[in-house]
Amino acid sequence: MYKILMTYDNTEGLDTLFSSKEFKVDIHNKPSQEELKELIKDYNGLLIRSEVKVTSDIIDIAGKLKFIGRAGTGLDNVDKESATKKGIIVANVPGGNTISAAEHTIGLMLSLARHIPESYKSLKNRKWDRKNFVGTELFGKTLGLIGLGRIGSEIAKRLNAFGMKIIAYDPFANQEAAKKNNIELKIIDEVFAQADYISIHSPLNDSTRGMINTDAIKKMKDGVRIINCARGPIVNEKDLSDAIKSGKVAGAAIDVFAKEPPEDWTLIDTDKVVVTPHLAASTDEAQIRIAKEIGEVLVDFFTKGIVRNAVNTKK
Repeated sequence: MYKILMTYDNTEGLDTLFSSKEFKVDIHNKPSQEELKELIKDYNGLLIRSEVKVTSDIIDIAGKLKFIGRAGTGLDNVDKESATKKGIIVANVPGGNTISAAEHTIGLMLSLARHIPESYKSLKNRKWDRKNFVGTELFGKTLGLIGLGRIGSEIAKRLNAFGMKIIAYDPFANQEAAKKNNIELKIIDEVFAQADYISIHSPLNDSTRGMINTDAIKKMKDGVRIINCARGPIVNEKDLSDAIKSGKVAGAAIDVFAKEPPEDWTLIDTDKVVVTPHLAASTDEAQIRIAKEIGEVLVDFFTKGIVRNAVNTKK
């Protein structure tokens, strides 16, 4: 029997895993690093979401671990190199939250353009204030996508229908696929210079960490609006806050933060910033889809020796 540790408590969509007699699943919701070090020693498989970090220290202790499954896309909370050295497969669900993240991004863009959060709060406070909430249309504006993977591509499809011009920077993008979706591929400085809205959909790595900073913002249009539903550390939060206060940036919509929950509230407290607490993938449909797929990937790995969705290979 294989022992599986789950670090979240929502089991919906995991019928395949829980119905199999070959697995014993224990749930410990959001354990601390010290708790995880104690727990992990006896388990063959680990299922995580974004809140739990699997560091090299934890991997070193995990003598029986063969599989780490991330119920979601991003894997910056897993030390993949350490896992690979120990022959541990790391897998994720790259497409499970695509539609949810794309829709949330567009929702944030519209909220930003039309002052929806502020006007909602004003009216809830019994104020009938129209003149202070005059918005701007997306129609005819240029959207600059940084990252043209699954989510960026879905956003482009939808915002083509809004009448936006779509440009994108992605060094790995397929030219033909971009052309079919009416997307012009540009170098990053051209995206900065031409876009009215910049939406970030890149993974977090050494080249993207702190990418949106004072130097980058200087290259952007006056009055640009910035949306981040990717990873918090891609944006230098203080630099963005300063740029909004100066008027260089007209506003921002942010779903992800450098630390979650935030430790520095500077950007969140800045006027003209729409914020949500990392909700882009948080729909019923996405969570069930992701759970179902990662459960099946885990079961196939242990019972059939089939490796799917792996982001590393054994050495």
